[in-house]
Amino acid sequence: MERSRWSHRLLSGGTEPDPRFTLANERTFLAWIRTSLAVLAGGVAVEAFASEIFPLEIRKVLSISLLLLAMFISSTACFRWLAIERAMRHQGPLPFPLLIPILSIGGTLVTLVLIAFVALRN
Repeated sequence: MERSRWSHRLLSGGTEPDPRFTLANERTFLAWIRTSLAVLAGGVAVEAFASEIFPLEIRKVLSISLLLLAMFISSTACFRWLAIERAMRHQGPLPFPLLIPILSIGGTLVTLVLIAFVALRN
């Protein structure tokens, strides 16, 4: 079965990798998407259900931070999947996972805001 021109353009040629590696790459992409959806749900939950816990300003900061983090994760997951697929097709090194430190830093910042709020609240 022949790939479409669009596939060839996106994947930049190369040789077809072992299907197990392609499917593993796809599973990793889907795991990032699940993580993005969980962070998105957290942002919606903070805005919808935390009005009695947090003042409006804190709630907005937390909610928008979580929503932006979710957007970043989902968009970056696509580019990461494509970069890994291209690297496998050209037998090159896998790209550095920039998504991981950014996700860790983003999660840490949101947690620090929560800790600061709880510490100053009591």
